[in-house]
Amino acid sequence: MVRTKFAKFSWAFLIYNLGVILWGAFVRATISGDGCGNDWPTCGGSSVIPVFTQAKTVIEFVHRSSVALITPLLIIQVVWCFLIFPKGSNVRKSALMSTLFIVIEALVGALLVKQHWVGYDDSVQRAVVMCIHLVSTFILLGALTFTAVWASGLKPASLRGQGPVAWALIVGLVGVLILGVSGAIAALGDTLYHSNSLAEALKQDFSPTANFLIRLRPGHPLIAVSVGIYTLLIGGLLTHLRPTEHVRKYAKQVAFIFLAQLMLGGINYLLNAPIWMQLVHLFVADVLWVTMILLTASALEEGVERVEIVEKPAETAQMAPQSFGALAKEYVALTKPRVISLLLFTTLTAMFAAAPGWPGTWLLIAVAIGGYMSAGAANTINMVIDRDIDGTMKRTSKRPTVTQNISSRHALMFGFGLEAGSFALLWSAANLLTAMLALAGLAFYVVVYTLMLKRRTWHNIVIGGAAGSFPPLVGWAAVTNHLSPLAWFLFALIFVWTPVHFWALALMIKEDYAKAGVPMLPVVHGERATVIQILLYAVLTAVISLLPAISHIGWVYVVTALLLNGVLLTRCLRLYFNMERPNAVALYKYSMLYLAVLFLAFAIDRVHLA
Repeated sequence: MVRTKFAKFSWAFLIYNLGVILWGAFVRATISGDGCGNDWPTCGGSSVIPVFTQAKTVIEFVHRSSVALITPLLIIQVVWCFLIFPKGSNVRKSALMSTLFIVIEALVGALLVKQHWVGYDDSVQRAVVMCIHLVSTFILLGALTFTAVWASGLKPASLRGQGPVAWALIVGLVGVLILGVSGAIAALGDTLYHSNSLAEALKQDFSPTANFLIRLRPGHPLIAVSVGIYTLLIGGLLTHLRPTEHVRKYAKQVAFIFLAQLMLGGINYLLNAPIWMQLVHLFVADVLWVTMILLTASALEEGVERVEIVEKPAETAQMAPQSFGALAKEYVALTKPRVISLLLFTTLTAMFAAAPGWPGTWLLIAVAIGGYMSAGAANTINMVIDRDIDGTMKRTSKRPTVTQNISSRHALMFGFGLEAGSFALLWSAANLLTAMLALAGLAFYVVVYTLMLKRRTWHNIVIGGAAGSFPPLVGWAAVTNHLSPLAWFLFALIFVWTPVHFWALALMIKEDYAKAGVPMLPVVHGERATVIQILLYAVLTAVISLLPAISHIGWVYVVTALLLNGVLLTRCLRLYFNMERPNAVALYKYSMLYLAVLFLAFAIDRVHLA
C-alpha cells in the first residue's frame, strides 16, 4: 500500500516537471528570460516578490517559483524512497539520478541568466548551453519515469545478456536526444528571427548570410524523419523479439506519437511557428521521450521472453569452431549479395542520371559501400525474423540463421552495425537525405513487408515491394540532395516491376511457400490468377517505363524501352498460354536483365543529353 502511494506520487511528480518544462519553453518563446534581469536566484534584486513592471517579469518569476517548488517535492521523494525500498534498489538509484540532474538544471539556468544568454542573445554560447539544458532535461525526465515505473512494480533486468536489443534501444534514445537538440536550436531560431510568412522563412533558411541558428534549422525535419523511421523500426522489431502486452502497447504508442509529432512539426512550420504551436510541439516531444523510456523499461523487464535468443540445434552444437574465412563467408551470406547486386546497380545508374555524368569517384564508392551495407542490414534482420519459416523451405534452409552457424543474437548485432555504419557513411560522404532514404528502405522492408504483410496477405509483395524501390532515390539524392520527378519515376518503375519479377519466382517455389504457410499469390489463388496478375503488372510496367518519353529523355532510352517491353510482354504471354516451370524461370531471369538494361539506357541517355 505504501509503495503504491509512492508510485502515484512519483507519477504526479513527473507530470509536474512536464508542466515546469513547458512553462520554461513559454519563457523562451516570449523572450522573457531576462525578466528578472541578471539576478539569480532572486528576481530583480528582490529577496521575495519583485516589483512587476512588465509582463515578462511575471512570466520569469512564475517559472522560477515553479522550479523552486521542485526542491521540497524532490526531498519528499528521495527520503520516502529510502524509507521503503532496500539498499541497492533501482528505485533509489533513479531517484538519486533525478536529484543530480535537477541540480544540473538549476546550475544551467543560473549560467544562462548570469551570462546574459537570454532574451535576444543569439550567441553560439547560448545555443550550446541550451542544448546541454535540453539533454539534461530529457535525462531528468527519463530518471523520473524510471523511478515511477519501477516503483509501480516493474522489475528491471540486467543489461548484461540483453544483446543487440539493449544497444538498439540505447541508439534510439540517443537519436531522440539528438532530435531534441536540433529542435531546441530550431525553436531558438524561430524565436529570435521570427518571419512574417512561410516564403520569408524559406528564404531565411537557405540564405548564406543568415545567422547560424537559421542555417541549422532545415536539418531538424530531416533528423526528425530519420529518428522517426528508426523508432518505427525498433518498435516493430521489439514486438517480435519481446512479444509482451506492455511492449506491444508502448511500441504502438511510440509509432503513433512520432507520426503525430511529424505532422505537428509540419503544421508548426506552415503556420510560421506561433508560440502556442511551439508549446504543443514541445509537449508531444516530451511525451514521446517518456513513452520511449516506458518502451525501454518494458523491453528490458526481468523475465521477459527473448525470442531472438535461440540455442544451437543439437546436431550442430558440437561442431568444431569455424575458420575465420568460413565464418566471414557466412556473414557475407547474411547480406544476400546476389540480391543486392541489382539494387546496387539501380542506385549507381541513378547517380549518373542525376549528375548527369560522372558523379565523382569518392561519392560513387561511398554510396556503393553504404548502399550495400544498408541493404545487407535489411537482409540480415529479415533472416533473423524469418528463421522459423526459412528452415522449412528448401531454398532457404541453409541460411546461417537457420543452421545457427551464426547465432540470431550475433546476426542482429551484425545487422544493426551495418546499418549504423551505412547511415554514418552516407551522411558524411553525401548528405542526410541520402542516409535517411537508405534507412527508410530498410525499415519498410523489415517492418512493413516482413513483420506486417509477409505472413498475412498475398498483397505482401505488391505493397512491401516498395522497399526495393528506394535505391534509385538514394543514388539520386546523393548527387543532388533533393528528389526530382525523374527520381520518383525510377521509384515507380521498380514498384510496378517488382510483382512481375517476384511472382515469377513464387511460381517456381510455390510448394516451399505452401509448406512454410506464407500466403504468396500462387499459394492463395493458384497459378492462373498469378499469371494474370503478372501480365497486368507487365503492361503497367511497360506504360510507366515510357513516361519519360514525354520529356527529359532521348531516343536511346525510348528505343531500348520499346524493345525491352516487347520481349517482356512476349514472355508474359508465353507464360500465360503455357504455365510450365521453364517459362516462369525464363521470365524471372529476363525480368532482372530488363530492369538493369532499362536503368543503364536511362543513365546513358541522361548523360548524352546533358
